[in-house]
Amino acid sequence: MSENFGSPGQIQPLSVGNVVSAAVRLYRSHLKDYFLLALKAYVWVLVPVYGWAKFYALSALISRLAFGELVNQPESISSGERYVNSRLWQFLVTMLLMLLISIGIGLGVVVLFVLFGFLSAFVGLGQQGNPATSILIIIFTIVVSIVAVVAVFWLLTRFYLVDVPLAIEDNINGVSTISRSWELTQGHVWRILSISFVAFLITIPAQIALQIISTVIQVIFLPLINENSTIFSPILIVLILAFSFSTGAIILPFWQAIKAVIYYDMRSRREGLGLQLRDRKI
Repeated sequence: MSENFGSPGQIQPLSVGNVVSAAVRLYRSHLKDYFLLALKAYVWVLVPVYGWAKFYALSALISRLAFGELVNQPESISSGERYVNSRLWQFLVTMLLMLLISIGIGLGVVVLFVLFGFLSAFVGLGQQGNPATSILIIIFTIVVSIVAVVAVFWLLTRFYLVDVPLAIEDNINGVSTISRSWELTQGHVWRILSISFVAFLITIPAQIALQIISTVIQVIFLPLINENSTIFSPILIVLILAFSFSTGAIILPFWQAIKAVIYYDMRSRREGLGLQLRDRKI
């Protein structure tokens, strides 16, 4: 695939297919390196706070490396890791801020539905036995639910790239990377959601296969646990944990590659970087 970009006024967005295709090529051509980085990131999850920041930073590192490939400036893993490690605590700040934002969004939805519930109950008590009122309340409930879900997805998509600028751009910190994501995704929420949906469909077969393997492991160990739970229960827990980490390490690089291509696309069009996807298979 090859896309040429000229001046900002002539830049056209990559199609959904082009974004996903580029991410797949990146994923396939660097599968081993990206998988090992993702696996390392998941292992760090076991360490509270510091390990969570490491997970976030190593995940973003995959996007940084993928972006370097897209702009024909490949970087060694060690060099990229040194860069993200120098911003480790900024990643922690971003992670905590995003947690607070997510909690805020969740509370907002809860408050909305509580208020709507009180309003519906008040109207219903005043119109008992009126079928038209009941139907109207049901329709309004469905509409409010759909609007709430769409609003949540819209908001979360505006924060889709928060980890990427922090891993790539200079003069960005744990706070400004959030506003940077908001800036880059402006006007492109529905396209990013479309890309995410297509990417999700691609991962379904892998997730199904991995889930089947996990189920088989548990079925095999279940009789053994019934015979001697003291020995085999810890073994099963370790196996499930290792398999879960491996499963995540298989899927995470693909999503980070998707982020890298979207970030590349947003920057190249918004800022006229004059970048070019390489003709050769990346």
